[in-house]
Amino acid sequence: MIGTPLRIAVIGGGIGGLTAALALLQAGFEVEVYEQAPELTEVGGGINMAPNATRVLRRLGLAEGLDREGVRPVGTHQRCWQDGRTLQRAPLNPLCEQLYGAPHMTIHRADLLSVIAAAFPVECVHLRHRLVGLAEGGDHVEAWFDNGVRITPDVLVGADGIHSAVHAALFGEEAPTFAGCVAYRGLVPAERIADLGLALGSQSWVGPGGHFVHYFVSRGRLLNFVGWTEHDEWNREDWTDRATVARALTAFAGWHEHVRTIIAAAETCFIWALFDRDPLPRWSAGRTTLLGDACHPMYPFMGQGAAMAIEDGAALAACLRTIGDPTEALLRYERLRLPRVTRLQAMSRANKTRFHLRDGPAQQARDAEWAKAGDRSPNALRWLYEYDPGDVEPVTM
Repeated sequence: MIGTPLRIAVIGGGIGGLTAALALLQAGFEVEVYEQAPELTEVGGGINMAPNATRVLRRLGLAEGLDREGVRPVGTHQRCWQDGRTLQRAPLNPLCEQLYGAPHMTIHRADLLSVIAAAFPVECVHLRHRLVGLAEGGDHVEAWFDNGVRITPDVLVGADGIHSAVHAALFGEEAPTFAGCVAYRGLVPAERIADLGLALGSQSWVGPGGHFVHYFVSRGRLLNFVGWTEHDEWNREDWTDRATVARALTAFAGWHEHVRTIIAAAETCFIWALFDRDPLPRWSAGRTTLLGDACHPMYPFMGQGAAMAIEDGAALAACLRTIGDPTEALLRYERLRLPRVTRLQAMSRANKTRFHLRDGPAQQARDAEWAKAGDRSPNALRWLYEYDPGDVEPVTM
């Protein structure tokens, strides 16, 4: 870079925030990360990472860690909730790498965060820093934290999740909306379900009012599962009390024996409520911007929530590197990203309906459509997987 590098503060040390920080650091900027928690942690179990995400991470030099901790599923398989019949299936690896230069992977969220964090200077990560306010200062941003620390970076990036303090500071307080879904999630040691003979792949079971997904993580030692069910309301205390294996088995009563065997093999089960926001018309104000769930939370029914945050970081670094004025760079960043993430938000919402159809004519039509032309294959998702977030030219969708 020519001249003094920009000083960039990233608020939030999750997958999106640390990926952005690493991309910005490698682009030549001075980067500091501020995380409110006492340690870097990720809530949840496994994560599906399609080639558009793994390609970004590999470019950042993380291939060795991903290959060590992750799993390369051979395929994806969608099945009927009750009798287990195949609705559609598609190969994933090695086809994804042949087509898109990067594999499809499944990995534990904590393992992924550790891989990214290991590549970023530990002295540039500041824990126990909860943002409480910020203000534009013309050629900088002023931000302050609950521990009394004040900073004045040239650019500030809010990567602090769906309850983002940066979002609230820019656009006002607005609570996210309960999406009408809760998920039971757990991890099962592979040896406990060895008798099921599960392929090293991703399987999802779709049924009335819910669906169930499972795949291997943690070097293949654990099977991650997530079972979604629909509910009209959410009460955190009530649901947390009922987040047990027995409760999950009740929620999936009547489902295929494989589904119930996997749930029963878990030692513990956690509950997760899905929240949402409508798409934002803009993400930036002056020298402050947002990325990931802070600006475009989406249902996980396209498996692209974390991937979009990872792409955001690469796109943001590219825009700031190639466009001299930071304010113009942030505007270019959001103009490039908005059409893509808005499309995926809409598709993810639509899949909530498609995956949870009651048995009947609509469900039969869906099954026939999937049998005729499946939508999960790497070839069918070319528009999604071949996208390069490092290209700052406008992309035709």
